[in-house]
Amino acid sequence: MRCVAAVMRDRKADASDFVLKLLSGSPAYPRVDSEEFEETQSQASAAAWNRKFPRRKVEAAHFDYLKVIGKGSFGKVLLARHKETDVHYAVKVLQKSTIQNTKQQGQVMCERSVLLQTLDHPFLVRLHYSFQTSEKLYFVLDYASGGELFYHLQRERVFLEPRARFYAAEIASALGYLHTLRIIYRDLKLENVLLDRQGHVLLTDFGLCKEGVGATGHTGTFCGTPEYLPPEVLQQREYGPAVDWWGLGVVLHEMLYGLPPFYSEHRSEMMRNILQQPLSLGSGVSKRARDLLSRLLQKEPEKRLHKLSELECHSFFSPIKWVELLAKKVPPPFTPAQQTCPGDLVNFDPEFTELPVPLSLGVCGEADLTFSGFSYTCDNAAVVSPQHGKN
Repeated sequence: MRCVAAVMRDRKADASDFVLKLLSGSPAYPRVDSEEFEETQSQASAAAWNRKFPRRKVEAAHFDYLKVIGKGSFGKVLLARHKETDVHYAVKVLQKSTIQNTKQQGQVMCERSVLLQTLDHPFLVRLHYSFQTSEKLYFVLDYASGGELFYHLQRERVFLEPRARFYAAEIASALGYLHTLRIIYRDLKLENVLLDRQGHVLLTDFGLCKEGVGATGHTGTFCGTPEYLPPEVLQQREYGPAVDWWGLGVVLHEMLYGLPPFYSEHRSEMMRNILQQPLSLGSGVSKRARDLLSRLLQKEPEKRLHKLSELECHSFFSPIKWVELLAKKVPPPFTPAQQTCPGDLVNFDPEFTELPVPLSLGVCGEADLTFSGFSYTCDNAAVVSPQHGKN
């Protein structure tokens, strides 16, 4: 049998290929819908607010782009240094042409909207600036120097239960907060769970989020990463926030067992497993953990644990003091390797860091404002919208 690390690397590459096919309209699965772009009322309000209270303009040329630290369907994530303040950020750079060709403008503007609503939660990455050039969009985000949780699990194969419990609790806290904002995350996977320098979770990449869906609301768009898709999405039924709790179950299973619960190297077989195969939980994991997994990985969403309050009361989380957890007063069970300097990328996969940094990233100017209302500056000295509070 192939080693777990090799399987994880391959399935990550396969997942990226699947997402690109999905977005380009290739027949990965029948009736894959893409949500058409509309400038929502919130986007129009953001644009109007920025016109009324202009802030100090931030541009691509204000940053030094040091290393590639991540890669996605639309572009790359780079470690960058703000030239004036010497602060380091993670800058997500997206190609406009790819977004437009796949009709994903609404997805990008939704990501911006979600980022503006999640500024105050400790386990969600924050947006500091967003701006555009004629060819690219830039999200300037928190730099999580601890790297992807995927990278750490790939190296260690499995986590002991106290460590997996800690990460699952912080992820659950973030998901519960999003749900109070009527936002479904829809893309929970280890690659989207980052660690800060202390070892706390930072959930990132809100491009597949869906706004305006409450506890009893539903949507029907087919999206996500193959290993993490719940049955209701595969069946192209309407679904709600319960998809995120299924995703938490998959992530927890992966941390405890080393692989997703219904994994197969053959994608069609894996999809059949998700839909039809009974959940099988091996030994070596506590009864409390197995019970939680069985409740999160219920194939019928109505039978799934579906509220943060229900998770908080489960026996698997009995050692967690949730108020202290939210205040980041619970010490992380693992501290990422400390950097000798900001450019020391010891916690990042060389698969990314060895990629060349594109030379065109520092091109200045907003010659083509194709994405109206996209630009944003989080500035303590500036007037801020009362809708979002102080930044």
